[in-house]
Amino acid sequence: MVLRHIVIRTRGQGLYEFTREAQSFIGEQAVDEGLFTVFIRHTSCSLLIQENADPSVQRDMCAFFARLAPPSSDPSMHWIEHRQEGPDDMPAHIKAALTQTSVGIPFSGRRLLLGTWQGLYLFEYRDRPHVRELVFHVSG
Repeated sequence: MVLRHIVIRTRGQGLYEFTREAQSFIGEQAVDEGLFTVFIRHTSCSLLIQENADPSVQRDMCAFFARLAPPSSDPSMHWIEHRQEGPDDMPAHIKAALTQTSVGIPFSGRRLLLGTWQGLYLFEYRDRPHVRELVFHVSG
């Protein structure tokens, strides 16, 4: 069993690709094939496998989630109780609950078996910059 903690510094809301870091980690392993798992240690961001070829996909994903759960200052979100950490916090928790905190991807020949246009992303839902910790794990 091999673990590595990595840090991604976000600049605010958006998708942050870390496919290259994950692939580098897999390439260093003594195991030729197995399962790569990544886990994010936070509740106001999440992980996605998403298209990494056309940047408009990322913009559309951000726009969709912004419409799905706008800031708690938006009149449509008047029912929100948790407001102590700012108007972006509770909507960030909602978005994270709808996505995922861990992703498993098989690998073979020390290569992630992602599809041609797939990439791994941290999806940051908070407005201000954050330091996010990911845990990489390999089992083979």
